[in-house]
Amino acid sequence: MQYLDILLKHGNYTKAAKDLYVSQPYLTQTIKKVEKELGIDIINRKTNPLQLTEAGRIYYQYLNSLETQQEQFLKKISHYSSAEGPLIRIGVLPSLGTYLLPLFVPAFMRKYPAVNVELYEDIPEANEKRLLAGELDFLIGQNPEMLSPNLIVHQHGKHGYYAVIPEKSRFYQKKTRQLTEQTMTIKELLQEELVLTSRGSPIRRQIDHLLQKYKVQPRIVLESNNVFTVRELAKQNLGIAFLPESIQIAVQDDQQHFNILPLSKELLSLDYFIAHSANKTLDEPEKALIDCFLSQLKHDFS
Repeated sequence: MQYLDILLKHGNYTKAAKDLYVSQPYLTQTIKKVEKELGIDIINRKTNPLQLTEAGRIYYQYLNSLETQQEQFLKKISHYSSAEGPLIRIGVLPSLGTYLLPLFVPAFMRKYPAVNVELYEDIPEANEKRLLAGELDFLIGQNPEMLSPNLIVHQHGKHGYYAVIPEKSRFYQKKTRQLTEQTMTIKELLQEELVLTSRGSPIRRQIDHLLQKYKVQPRIVLESNNVFTVRELAKQNLGIAFLPESIQIAVQDDQQHFNILPLSKELLSLDYFIAHSANKTLDEPEKALIDCFLSQLKHDFS
C-alpha cells in the first residue's frame, strides 16, 4: 500500500524509490512480483506519469479495505492490551529516536512506572498520518513547519549545526580541531565533495535549500538515511557532512584527521518538537511526557 501510494505520488519509479529509501530495481521487482502472483498488470506503464490500471484500482481498493479493517481491529484490541495500565503511543523516525528517546523516555518511565509506552518507528509522513487518525498519541520530529494545522506542536527551540571537514578537503587544517566561521564561506563548503542524508529528510531539505540559494551543483559522494552513518563516513575522509550539534563527536576521536566547523543558526538550524492532535484532551501522564521532553532536552542541549 505504501509503495503504491508513493509511486502514484511521484509518477515514476526513480523518484518513488528515493522517497521510500529503497533501490529503483527493488521497487520495480516488488511491483512485478505482485503482478505475477495476481496475473494482472497493476501499473499502466504506457502513461506518463504512471497510473493504476483498472485492475490495479480494484487491487488498491482491496488493500485499502484491509488496512481499514486492521485499524479498526487494533483500536478495539488496544483497550484490552493496555488493561494493565495507561498506554502512550509515540511515533518517531528510527534514526531520530536513537538519540532523542534516551534523553527523556527513561526519566518519564521512572516517574510513571504504571504507564506503558509503545513506539512506532517509521518515516514522519506515515506517523503523522497515524497521529491524525488517532492511532498515535504523540509524534516526535524535527522542524515542524510542514505539519498539519490540526496538530498542536511543542517546540524545544533552535539549535545549530556543524560541518565535519575531513583531511581530503582543501579547507582541512592540521593540528586544529575546531575552525571558525571566518575560515570559509558556506558556498565554498557546498562546492566540496559531500556526504549527505537522503532526500526528504529535514536535514537534507535545508541543505538542498542552500544549494539552490547559492546556485551550487553538488558533488555528492554518498547518501544515507541514517545521520550516524553520515557522520562516520565524513570522519573517514569520504566528504564534508553537515550534522546537528546533538550528533556529538566522541572524545576518543581526537586522533582522527578532521575538523569541526560550527555553523551559524542563520544558515542552518534544527528545532525538535513533540506534537499531538488538537482534539486530544491530555491527561496527567501525557502532560508530564511533554514537560519531560522539553525539560530534558533543554538540560542535555544546554
